[in-house]
Amino acid sequence: MKKIPVYKFYKHKYGDELLVDVISYEKMMPDIRRTPVFSETFYSITLVLDGDTSVAINGRLRKLERGLIICSIPGEVWSFEDNPQLDALNLVFEKEFLLSFFSDPHFLDRFTYLQADRSSPFLMADDAAFERIHTLYQEMRREITDYAQKDQHILRAMLYETMMLLQRVPMVDAEQVETVQRSLTDIPVSRYVDDFVQLVSDHFREEHGTEFYADRLCITPNYLNKIVRQSLGKSAKTYILDQILAEACRQLKYTTLSVADIATQLHFDTATYFVRLFKKYMAMTPLEFREQREQS
Repeated sequence: MKKIPVYKFYKHKYGDELLVDVISYEKMMPDIRRTPVFSETFYSITLVLDGDTSVAINGRLRKLERGLIICSIPGEVWSFEDNPQLDALNLVFEKEFLLSFFSDPHFLDRFTYLQADRSSPFLMADDAAFERIHTLYQEMRREITDYAQKDQHILRAMLYETMMLLQRVPMVDAEQVETVQRSLTDIPVSRYVDDFVQLVSDHFREEHGTEFYADRLCITPNYLNKIVRQSLGKSAKTYILDQILAEACRQLKYTTLSVADIATQLHFDTATYFVRLFKKYMAMTPLEFREQREQS
């Protein structure tokens, strides 16, 4: 089976870490024309301004037109026609950008258009919704590109407004979306990866090992690692660890729980091991992280 290119989020594109961006398809088209079939490790919401092409998301095909909105979640496979013609803006973000503020780990699950089992990855905006969402995309681009210090609170507020507006935009009926055989044939991994992501969201606090998730999916740990790396660009163990560390950071930033209490909540055997692991991947101790956030 031919390997699908996996695009990762460019976190330091603007210097300091920034987990949200708005990109013109004009800049993306050379890569898309070179590799029209690909997957991404982040969330992507594309606002079509004009187009003369079709795109499939996980095998669901739609002719593009002005006002169409393409919603993609990590691990899904994009497939463009050869030499596509498309004018669009692409809003991309890592879930940590929102979850670092909204402490609910299931926050993104409330948005129908970002659910793995949604009936269609396409929305169709009317003129009023299109203009407002387009304006928000442009304002986010200006905040990101025009200021040396990007205000992440402003960006987070505009992203949240965009997502709430999208919840009102009707989904394209499944009858209007053609189901096609996925390019590069037989990628029987998407459902496993979707289920893995959901299982981790539900159980990462108490289950840190890949064996638990592989058992729940009735596959081997080695196969789970292989398909997660193929779809998300990282091993299953690293994905689980990312969720654990993100939750630890949220607790350190937004609660007064002691390091020992946080370690207990996250089911570490000892606080010492938690501190050692946190320092290894975050380059500072939990207390140093908390003090730095308080100072900023």
